[in-house]
Amino acid sequence: MKAITSGSGLCGAFIFWQKGGCGSLKALTKEEVLDRAKEYNVKFIRLQFTDIFGTFKNIAVTVEELERALEGRVMFDSSVIEGFVHNKESDIYLYPDPSTFEIFPWRPRDGAVARLICDVYSPAGEPYPGCSRSALKRVLKKAADMGFHLRVGAQIEFFLFQTDSQGKPTTITHDQAGYCDLSPVDLGENARRDMVLTLEEMGFEISSSHHEKSAGQHEIFIKEDSAPAIADKIATFKFVVRTIAQRHGLHASFMPKPVSTLNGSGMHLHHSLWSNGRNMFDDPAGYMGLSRTALHYIGGILRHARSITAIANPLVNSYKRLLPSELCPVLVAWSEQNRNTMLRVPAQRGDGTRIILRSPDPTCNPYLVLAATLDAGLTGIAEGIEPPPPRPENDLDPRALRKLVRKEGLPRNLGEALRHLAEDRVIRRAVGECISSRFLESKELEWERFQAQVHQWELDEYLINY
Repeated sequence: MKAITSGSGLCGAFIFWQKGGCGSLKALTKEEVLDRAKEYNVKFIRLQFTDIFGTFKNIAVTVEELERALEGRVMFDSSVIEGFVHNKESDIYLYPDPSTFEIFPWRPRDGAVARLICDVYSPAGEPYPGCSRSALKRVLKKAADMGFHLRVGAQIEFFLFQTDSQGKPTTITHDQAGYCDLSPVDLGENARRDMVLTLEEMGFEISSSHHEKSAGQHEIFIKEDSAPAIADKIATFKFVVRTIAQRHGLHASFMPKPVSTLNGSGMHLHHSLWSNGRNMFDDPAGYMGLSRTALHYIGGILRHARSITAIANPLVNSYKRLLPSELCPVLVAWSEQNRNTMLRVPAQRGDGTRIILRSPDPTCNPYLVLAATLDAGLTGIAEGIEPPPPRPENDLDPRALRKLVRKEGLPRNLGEALRHLAEDRVIRRAVGECISSRFLESKELEWERFQAQVHQWELDEYLINY
């Protein structure tokens, strides 16, 4: 069966799947990738991978090197994954995943550019311990051994900023629109439309998109998919959104809090565990219609919430977003309606039963966040960890909320979150010792650099009086 094609977007894209048994879809094989690359006149292939800190990177090869690349013979050194150079670097190899083969719809068809997302392996043919994609696969195997597979959806927020005469980003928002506003107030509508069309042509299923509450802020909701697929999609999403924004003369920023007077950007992750076609979080006879599996999953995440925060909110700037206010997820708690809790369980039940992790921001490494939260949830199930009672709807005035955050809140800064991660064996095991140690080393240095700087706020606050 020929490849399914779609041409509704910028240049037309190609989604490379073919029919399997019983109408199911199966991914391309290596041989089929080679055939498709030839059929659609692909000239360059970007071998994409994610470093420990969630940055999407790539090595480009010509189509003549594609067969060699598919055999895992593209080599480089481990510093590109770990983010900095040590005295001892390792040779590592890229192993492309054929199911991720896609042609970039914004590139010319003549001499087209495609991509493959890669796992990273050692020369011995073993998964490299610094590969975050492999870390997620390891935890997913643990889930499979317990009879579960994880499905995840993602609501991702970002800002569109104007650029200056040299094309450099500013913090001037592209518009002054608000929540769900329409054009002409929402000036980003055309850019957002092109982003959605491009993402759909690259195999994404988009649930919705809209202007968010802050000026220049937008959200796109990616429908639920398997955990490996959604992690690949989140990594790809940020790359695509920034590329399409640039084509509109704008800068897309996933920085959690780029403007102090505006709400920050988050990334809500919708979790559900499935077994034999059944949503294992649903139980009409259970407390709030939730199964014991769901409650223990919640209990496990809450027990490890503060260490997960170091991975889910990895920047100094991340904690400028996590401040006590009406809508910020700052409490280590869960609820149905309270927007201050890091976990929320929407009212829908049946197959739609899910748990939303609201605290991450879009700068995180999606593979590591899913590995950490899934492992924490599985630990909760295995150990029967009971969650505390859910919090009622937002019922606290700002002073009471600040007081509660001091006792039951998420870490208030990166340094505090890193201390929790350093002491949490479960979360460090989930992401692997290589990743956790390198992550901690780099982020502790980042925190120290921040602490050593004198910021303008300090000068404005103290210089005259002291």
